[in-house]
Amino acid sequence: MKGLLMTIKVCAFDAYGTLFDLSSAARIALKDYDKKTGGNYSRTVAENWRLKQLQYTWIRAITGEHADFWTITCESLDWSLEKSNLHNDTELRTRLLDLYRELEVYPEVPKVLAELHTLPIPAVILSNGSPQMLKSAVEASHIGKYLEDLLSVEEVGIFKPSPKVYELVLKRYNCLPEEVLFISSNGWDAAAAKGFGFLTAWANRANDPIDRFPWTPDFILSSLIKVPGLVKRV
Repeated sequence: MKGLLMTIKVCAFDAYGTLFDLSSAARIALKDYDKKTGGNYSRTVAENWRLKQLQYTWIRAITGEHADFWTITCESLDWSLEKSNLHNDTELRTRLLDLYRELEVYPEVPKVLAELHTLPIPAVILSNGSPQMLKSAVEASHIGKYLEDLLSVEEVGIFKPSPKVYELVLKRYNCLPEEVLFISSNGWDAAAAKGFGFLTAWANRANDPIDRFPWTPDFILSSLIKVPGLVKRV
């Protein structure tokens, strides 16, 4: 594997769930609901929101009915709120969407990106997110100074795991697939990127089983903290 790492020219990160904590919006907005009811609305809404968000991107990619990721995010939130019988609370919906624009990053993210920034390898985002969504989240978390580019699927009009998305990195940096280290918290994303030809690391934060796909990520991590070490092994 060391020989492979010697060819790395770009570190590409998925954004949502990898750099940005998707549960943070619901955790903050629904804190009072949880206290008042003794339930766990924050977790339920967050999990359903993410589930539908992914499902909607896959269906739209398969059918060719593309919509930008903000539309998908709103539609999947509406489903999630209705599932929890919170769909009549318009103030809550607005609050959740406002928070989504400024999601918290995972604790190790600034340190990891700062360390990578000292290396002669650009760190970029490769995301389903629309350009404005990515810009807003990056600015709010103050990590933009560590990132060279924000690559959005809106450039090709289809969501991951379409090869057209992964090709964005190759076109931007004039490199080969095996010269890209791609990091994602989504097992399916890391696997599909491996199938495309990237060197991949799966940030398996939930300690999930490996997905049954034809491809397996090169590295399985519990967080992003070891990513700079992968690159420094050259």
